[in-house]
Amino acid sequence: MPSPPVRRHTMQGLLALWLLACLAFLWQGPARAQGVELLTLQASRAEGAIAIEFAARLNLPRAVEDAMQRGVPVYFVAEAQLLRNRWYWRDERVARVQRSWRVVYQPLTGVWRVGLGGLNQNHASLAEALASASRSAGWKVAEPSQIDPDKSYYLEFSYRLDSSQLPGPMQFGLGGQGEWAVGVSRVIKVEVGP
Repeated sequence: MPSPPVRRHTMQGLLALWLLACLAFLWQGPARAQGVELLTLQASRAEGAIAIEFAARLNLPRAVEDAMQRGVPVYFVAEAQLLRNRWYWRDERVARVQRSWRVVYQPLTGVWRVGLGGLNQNHASLAEALASASRSAGWKVAEPSQIDPDKSYYLEFSYRLDSSQLPGPMQFGLGGQGEWAVGVSRVIKVEVGP
């Protein structure tokens, strides 16, 4: 039977290992992405406004690809929030924008259609359609009147498959879990000075 000081050191060591494992799990949480690799994410000032550019690479799970091959429309949503740091209260949300792409296979014509707002584009393959639905350039987030050059800002960005827009029977039992939980999120600092 170990003496009390040895037992105490053993317990402290186990507690330290448990804390390290918890920290490693938490550290990987927000940076981890399922099915999405964010290739670029940049915020810049263009004519005084804040605009972002992003590109992602999608590696969809088999269940999602199978549903898409059968003509089920799938929606991908990108969301960006510009926040201003405040030391005395919660950070202020300056602007919030969202875009939604609809990707659907047309079995009669063998064409993949990507819709953004009222615009539609046809593609010959799923890879081309996904590449079109996972990038944007010159996307305005905030107007010049919303920006104070003396303050500091950061951008919260997320890109995900929106399972809430799937047809009703497919949503049953999904709950945003498993293979349909595809997405990534990042936070970046935004330079607004002159």
